[in-house]
Amino acid sequence: MINTQDEIFLRNKGISMHTVNKQLDQFKSGFPLLKISRAASVDDGILQLTESEIKHYQEIWNNYVNNKHRISKFVPASGAASRMFKDLFEFLDASYDVPQSQFELEFFDNIERFSFYTTLNAILLKYLYKDIPTLKKEGQFKPIIQYLLNEEGLNYGQLPKGLLLFHRYEDGVRTAIEEHLVEGGQYAKMHDAVVNLHFTVSGEHKELFEALLDRLVPKYAEKFQVSYNISFSEQKSNTDTIAVDLENQPFRVDGEILFRPGGHGALIENLNDLRSEVVFIKNIDNVVPDHLKPATQVYKQVIAGVLVELQQQIFSYLELLESGKYTHEQVLEVLQFTQKSLHCKNPETKDLDDSELVIYLISKLNRPIRVCGMVMNVGEPGGGPFFAYNSDGTVSLQILESSQIDMNNVDYVRMFNEGTHFNPVDLVCGLYNYKGDKFDLQKFVDPKTGFISLKSKNGEPLKALELPGLWNGAMSDWNTIFVEVPLATFNPVKTVNDLQRKEHQPEVRL
Repeated sequence: MINTQDEIFLRNKGISMHTVNKQLDQFKSGFPLLKISRAASVDDGILQLTESEIKHYQEIWNNYVNNKHRISKFVPASGAASRMFKDLFEFLDASYDVPQSQFELEFFDNIERFSFYTTLNAILLKYLYKDIPTLKKEGQFKPIIQYLLNEEGLNYGQLPKGLLLFHRYEDGVRTAIEEHLVEGGQYAKMHDAVVNLHFTVSGEHKELFEALLDRLVPKYAEKFQVSYNISFSEQKSNTDTIAVDLENQPFRVDGEILFRPGGHGALIENLNDLRSEVVFIKNIDNVVPDHLKPATQVYKQVIAGVLVELQQQIFSYLELLESGKYTHEQVLEVLQFTQKSLHCKNPETKDLDDSELVIYLISKLNRPIRVCGMVMNVGEPGGGPFFAYNSDGTVSLQILESSQIDMNNVDYVRMFNEGTHFNPVDLVCGLYNYKGDKFDLQKFVDPKTGFISLKSKNGEPLKALELPGLWNGAMSDWNTIFVEVPLATFNPVKTVNDLQRKEHQPEVRL
């Protein structure tokens, strides 16, 4: 199955035979579906804050920043934007030349609303000597798409989302990554006005990101009176996973085993390399124009304040328990905090004596912590907030995807469908322990939460293995808190037409 040439190939990728054999076994055995207790809600597991609490947590966060802690913002930005334009690629391949589908009609009817309209129009004038209105009038719709997507034009079919023009302003247009520069200057700066921004990018696009940021950073550094410290990383080759055929044998291309990227869960290693105490995580495409940013700024500070306050209490309890100088009443107080504030419960704790209970509590408190913003469920795709059972018998808060749930279980399907909230990938993470040492995040991954998907290569079907998702199984063994945040803080761009939504348009001045 694995020959000498394969072994050399694996060594070059930094992947061990043990890892390959484990992955091959996973294809055969599959991954267990998760056992769910119930969906989280504002009545059970999701904090819904009052105005006074919002101000309190903002103050907590501002005090934390002023105490010289290291803060970063982590933005997964390596994904290609090709999926944004799936419908337009299909239009290019269609037998008809005039828009017919609802998506195609919406695109062309409102094409002037896109921030890239002016740039695309200039390209068409340069190469075809016709502007967009003229081409539309003549029924030449496909050339417009060709120069939007292909290399001779804007090349948006191949670029990552971070490099696409998202928003239009009176003084110009901004890419998605540019909006993250602005956000960083608003809520992620440290006491010395340094903004640490880390982007995960693909190797083929790194130079493009660097060139763009080299041009933009001075502008925003002056605007916000900050200093940007920008770093990049790529998804590591040793996190790729082996692909197999439908018989669970290694899938080969020209005799060489095919490995595929292991999904965003692989980025736990990139996050693990950061040396910041608190890290904000947000997807590259979830940005809004300036007039809608205030809500984002406030609630980023709020969820960070929630994290800091809980973390300080955790550190205090850990110091008490580690000292050995505690009373029975104090142990029960820590247990109640773990159950009620951290939503981590195990019915077997009632049978433990104090010494056993302390060992259990230390194991549950001394973990990375994340606070996750949750928005009302309005039908957007995303993981849901649940109480789920863990391998040690505890029940805790988890972000679950539909692929992790037994859809043959009518109760689970009902819980998933009736869930009131979902996770828009709005996280703030505490990565250091109470002694000031950084956690090894890979020790807190649940390896049983990956999943298998069907793909194809050169027309041949294959099975791919996805690693536990970054905010799902990769953070399964973290302390997790859910906080309700306004829907206005979540405005993803999954298709190009999402950029026509009013949330991505300039402010209307009356």
